[in-house]
Amino acid sequence: MTVQFAVTALDYTDPEALDRRMQHREAHLASVRELIREGRFLSGGAILDEDGKMIGSTLHLEFPDRESLDQHLQSDPYIAGRVWEHIEIRPVKLVPLK
Repeated sequence: MTVQFAVTALDYTDPEALDRRMQHREAHLASVRELIREGRFLSGGAILDEDGKMIGSTLHLEFPDRESLDQHLQSDPYIAGRVWEHIEIRPVKLVPLK
């Protein structure tokens, strides 16, 4: 049994925030590609401001439980790299696409 989660992560707002995001982006995307291979990544992408600048992320993930999700997030490069400042996580039930 697994649980689906919606993760909304907003970036820091200091002047260097976008630079940090770009610096850690490839490592973050490598982590996403691993989640895709594992079947845990359901959807996601960048949150944009009115000017089209990346200011956060939204993810739909599937994990056995909240603890497993939290462990994964702690290893995400956007956490260690101080990209995401505020993270909200909620269990969800997504519409099946299959």
